[in-house]
Amino acid sequence: MVEIKTGGNVEFAKGLGGVIACKSSIGYIDGAKGKLIYRGIPIEELAEKSTYEETAYFLIFGKLPKAGELDAFKERLVACRSVPAAVIEILKKLPRETHPMAAMRVGISALGCMDPEGDNMSIEGTTEAGIKIISRSATIAAAIARLRKGEEPVEPRPGLTHAANFLYMLLGKMPDDKMARIMDISLILHADHGMNASTFTAMVIASTMSDMYSAVSGGIAALKGTIHGGANERVVNMLMEIGTPDKAVEYVKNAIAKKQKIMGFGHRVYKAYDPRARILARISEDITRGEKTHKIHEVAKVLEKEVIAVYGKKGILPNVDFYSGCVYNALGIETRMFTALFAVSRTAGWVARILEYLPEGKMFRPRALYEGPEAMKYIPLGER
Repeated sequence: MVEIKTGGNVEFAKGLGGVIACKSSIGYIDGAKGKLIYRGIPIEELAEKSTYEETAYFLIFGKLPKAGELDAFKERLVACRSVPAAVIEILKKLPRETHPMAAMRVGISALGCMDPEGDNMSIEGTTEAGIKIISRSATIAAAIARLRKGEEPVEPRPGLTHAANFLYMLLGKMPDDKMARIMDISLILHADHGMNASTFTAMVIASTMSDMYSAVSGGIAALKGTIHGGANERVVNMLMEIGTPDKAVEYVKNAIAKKQKIMGFGHRVYKAYDPRARILARISEDITRGEKTHKIHEVAKVLEKEVIAVYGKKGILPNVDFYSGCVYNALGIETRMFTALFAVSRTAGWVARILEYLPEGKMFRPRALYEGPEAMKYIPLGER
């Protein structure tokens, strides 16, 4: 195979936009209608009725589990929660100001180095590694959050659900049922979202027969980007900068005049309202009512109204990042940790899609359009 060179009318998609790279039965987005489904079930139904553990099982194994299967899966996740002390020691040696996603990348890589079966790329071996990562990514993220504040990591509690235990380790106190359920729903909403940049990155790495830890580390690296997973952090910073609802109208006018991007609006796929944003908007309204975080939600509502009035007909509407930050802020989670929470959830989708594609045995290998010269002569250093 040779690279394509210029000289003719060659059509190509910049950034592989819209290019179909594989087949999948895991998730589907209908951007025109604002629909998201996991294996045929609408995200709204899963958010209402499912749990993160059940959703992860569903994504990975392709069926809703029976009671015994779900119990066994939960038990396996609980058994994997504790991470080697050496991993925590590595995280402690990182500068406190290290970006949480960079620390997550280090933590998952360290886990891979300490897993004697980590290089086993059989379906069984990769599935086992994936389950460990789904469980332990929450422990690592929570440890990072604690260390950033100069506090010791909190050991996981086996009697809690995945979401409740995650909040417990993050905040150092038992969450109430409402808080735990909100975290559960948030994890479900972020578990998978088509062939996005981080999912594709993870799949490309796995397609080389590297290992699951390397693949997920790559996914984390891609998700760290401010126009991918890091957008929710920027949304909350924007809302805090605006400060009060009465200043939101002027902010929108100034942003439009200066042609500045307003964070949390628009999506590469959705041209209708992001269904995840609808769910999180309701949660944000509920959880912030009567709390000091309510002001941020009120700013968000005014901002949404103003932006939709100008750009709504063009399909520029709130995306999942717009209200997820409001929800996390209301739960008492540090803004810099928002993208790490996203990563904890998305491990299920990364693992599921890697396992689905692995039997193909086909390494991703796109081509490039070469625009450089073809007959340059080498000039010796002394003659340049």
